[in-house]
Amino acid sequence: MRALIATAVLALMSTLAHADPACDAKAAEKKLAGAAKNSFIKKCEKDAGGAGPACASKAVDKNGKALAGAAKNSFIKKCEKEAAVAK
Repeated sequence: MRALIATAVLALMSTLAHADPACDAKAAEKKLAGAAKNSFIKKCEKDAGGAGPACASKAVDKNGKALAGAAKNSFIKKCEKEAAVAK
């Protein structure tokens, strides 16, 4: 049990140690802590790096309206997968 707790603490610390300073600052502004902060930073870093911004800008429907919610998330996930394969 102690080993499991120690592993979880180390994983949390390594995640926070590598956090993007801009994302960490945004999380601090929102006064997030614990799992909510980790989740926010992970999403923030994902949105900030890689193909994320390029894919997000392409997330529009046939009529040129921006996708939202699950449709946008699905499109971006597929776009990022395709970008990773193309590299």
